[in-house]
Amino acid sequence: MLFRTKKSVIVEALGRAQNIVERRNTMQILSNILLSAEKNNFTISATDLEIGIKIDLPVSVESSGQVTVNAKTFYEIVKKLPDKEIKVESKENSWIEISCENSVFKIVGLSSKEFPKFPDLTNKDYSQIKCFDLRDMITKTIFSVSNDETRYHLNGVYFEPSENNMIRMVATDGHRLSFVDRSLFAESSKIFPKGIIIPKKGVIELKRLVEEDPQGTLDVAFDPMNIYAKRGNISLSIRLINGEFPDYRQVVPTTNKNRVKVKRDDLLHSLERVSLLASEKSRGVKFTVKNSLMKISSNNPELGEAKEEVPVDYQGEDLEIGFNARYLTDCLNAIASEDVFLELNDKLSPGIIKGSNVGNYTCVVMPMKI
Repeated sequence: MLFRTKKSVIVEALGRAQNIVERRNTMQILSNILLSAEKNNFTISATDLEIGIKIDLPVSVESSGQVTVNAKTFYEIVKKLPDKEIKVESKENSWIEISCENSVFKIVGLSSKEFPKFPDLTNKDYSQIKCFDLRDMITKTIFSVSNDETRYHLNGVYFEPSENNMIRMVATDGHRLSFVDRSLFAESSKIFPKGIIIPKKGVIELKRLVEEDPQGTLDVAFDPMNIYAKRGNISLSIRLINGEFPDYRQVVPTTNKNRVKVKRDDLLHSLERVSLLASEKSRGVKFTVKNSLMKISSNNPELGEAKEEVPVDYQGEDLEIGFNARYLTDCLNAIASEDVFLELNDKLSPGIIKGSNVGNYTCVVMPMKI
């Protein structure tokens, strides 16, 4: 194999592939990327056995072949080279020679025969969705995904058909829950008749893909085990989480009697300031709502205490409740409306946060003792 290219053509693709490779090195080959050169085609592939990526690049192929090379090493070398012509050539025993102007690197590779086979993405039944809609849904839910590996069914974002031909995206870690509805497909129930769980790492890669062209479209396809996505010269294969997502509807309050209307920016900035003196572990802050004022306070014996008052529109009974400040700020950062509503019942019941003009997005946050 021998090909020539410029740094600007290949370096971004190498950086993206490096996000996929297996860093724990359970199998050495998973730390490598596959370089495939044919007469009119050059592809970089990477996988961790759960997520795979293929990137087609316009390079000058002089000799066909395949070889794998350590992703990080190859990327770091190319990143440091000048933006001149780079020549990459495979040698005996899977060694790779990289040369550019006066620089020559020879690094050890592995045989392409050891590299996991990438699924065929050509005969899939793809549907087209808007990148902007998918990016918005991911932004509004991904912060709620659990990082607890023992609860693997919560380690991803749940997609399910919703009412009125909508798709609902849901995420929870047991302490907070967020869900949003969008019309992504013409006939949602035919795309996947029941819910699927996409792992967090896969969702992050989907977000990277749509952020590059928010006004464009993404081609997606599903089978019982995987989701596939294509945009431009990049293809993704993501293995779904095999598990049952919990019945999240059981924790969504339906009878919260107290509704507080507040300016989103006022609440967000007050929370950010007051939480500076909250317990580092719990990030707990207390809300005291009375008449047209909401007092937000924190107390940490090792640091001190803080409190702020925020004007609100509220006519209910006096109320006190505690929340994790970070959970609330995550929700508020995902809401774009000028005003938000806090729907509260009592200090033991979950609170709901909604935007005043975002009727299809809901955050639920469990209270905490302060």
